[in-house]
Amino acid sequence: MISGTKIKIRPKKLEDAPNDYQWQTDPELSDLDAMTPLKMSYESYLHEYREQMRCPLPSRRSFAIEMLDGTHIGNCVYYNIDTANREAEVGIMVGNRDYWNHGYGTEAMRTLVDFVFRRHNFGRLYLKTLEKNLRAQRSFSKCGFTPCGHMERDGYCFLLMELPHARWRELSAQATRPRRLFRLPTL
Repeated sequence: MISGTKIKIRPKKLEDAPNDYQWQTDPELSDLDAMTPLKMSYESYLHEYREQMRCPLPSRRSFAIEMLDGTHIGNCVYYNIDTANREAEVGIMVGNRDYWNHGYGTEAMRTLVDFVFRRHNFGRLYLKTLEKNLRAQRSFSKCGFTPCGHMERDGYCFLLMELPHARWRELSAQATRPRRLFRLPTL
């Protein structure tokens, strides 16, 4: 369990399946993730969910985002882990709309990035977000990600963003420096 000030990130568990199914079948959320809504039955989904939990992919680490009171509000992940090139892709989805536009996604991404960089010797993390998803781009920028390219796939246009390890270290150092609350007069 990794805690932020407003959220915590924890490993996925079977009890997350109902929310995950609801979010993956939601047309608006699927569109924000450049996916088509899931069409399979919940029973089939649950069977696959159990299998993924039993045999997780070695190149993917998935987490649930929950409020400090335990409310599951979304998911985050790092995947496409490439130890040779020292990089991984990150992603996030706040599925519960009641928690949109309150900074929870930004805090979850910061918490995930901090965890990944402290745990692995990665030179950078990267992500892709839809060019039309300006809210996500602002959130990722607050976490230190900067644009590094564009990509088209399956009719979607993506903005590619990255966060080099050196930039993360710099931002982490700034966050731990004490701030001056007032300016001393010059003599």
